[in-house]
Amino acid sequence: MTDRETVGTHEATVARSQQRSDKVEADLAVHPDRWRVLTGDRPTGKLHIGHYFGSLVNRVRLQNMGLDSYLVIADYQVIYDRDGVGAIQENVLSGLADYLAVGIDPQRTTIFTHSALPSLNQLLLPFLSLVTDSELRRNPTVKDELANSDRPMSGLMLTFPVHQAADILFCKANVVPVGVDQLPHIEVTRLIARRFDERYGRVDAEQPVFPEPEALLSATPHVLGLDGTKMSKSRGNTIELGMSADETAKLIKKAKTDADRHITFDPQNRPEVSNLLLLTALCEDADPADIAEQIGDGGSGTLKKRLTESLNEYFAPIRARRAELVSDKTYLRRVLHEGNERASAVADQTLGEVREAMRMVY
Repeated sequence: MTDRETVGTHEATVARSQQRSDKVEADLAVHPDRWRVLTGDRPTGKLHIGHYFGSLVNRVRLQNMGLDSYLVIADYQVIYDRDGVGAIQENVLSGLADYLAVGIDPQRTTIFTHSALPSLNQLLLPFLSLVTDSELRRNPTVKDELANSDRPMSGLMLTFPVHQAADILFCKANVVPVGVDQLPHIEVTRLIARRFDERYGRVDAEQPVFPEPEALLSATPHVLGLDGTKMSKSRGNTIELGMSADETAKLIKKAKTDADRHITFDPQNRPEVSNLLLLTALCEDADPADIAEQIGDGGSGTLKKRLTESLNEYFAPIRARRAELVSDKTYLRRVLHEGNERASAVADQTLGEVREAMRMVY
């Protein structure tokens, strides 16, 4: 297949996925009770404004629409591409405080840690029987690790797509918000659900044990880091949700721009300036082009000042709530314990159905 054919095939796949996603989005508003959503994060560091605008806002939206929501803090997945767990306890509790501060309600969203659910992790055994080595190695995340990592490929990294499938299917989530680059993970999950039904059968003849989840391609803004590259915890170009107003101001002051004093919104030719305009617009619920026109010849200094004021004002109530939460670790641990108990009960039930379908109940 030529490069042009490959691109064309990819574009066609994305177009079909978008059409399906649009239908799902329309049904969510009418029949939220039909849908169960799973989202999650690896606790490898502190959550930042890229997470907020790119994911957390949408999670709160889906929760408030009435979807049955699950949120995994994927602590086991921390070690798939590194040799230690780092500051995992601090990161888990910090992330939990962020979730609650932005509006995720632990009474409506089940928040749990990967490692606390033995039955979820046991699903890996039958699931691994349903995929081949070559299928796993074709997964883009695995291929990228093979091509670009200096460290040997671990078995955990190779089977990462199956771990994600277990996270999704243990609670029988039927919708997962993803970006286009994550569509292959959803396809692996759908494949596993389908093959389980074909190979091992059903408990209830009317329906398979696992649904084939739909990808929800949400229109989230593409926020860059303060240096104009991909926003990433490892690059140190983020504004963490837990940072103070002064810390935020110092980081924005150092943000990369360009030599043109006249401010315009031109993401292709002026990505750094346009990114600061986009962040300002997200905080003000405005059009970045309008903000650029208002600033005009005011230069990057004026832009940075406006972004600092807008961002600090926007996040002030979230930061205040977060400060209360991090000061009460007993409460945070109770929230996590209760979420783990609820999720564990669901995982136990699902594993029971799996064993029954596989005729392994003795």
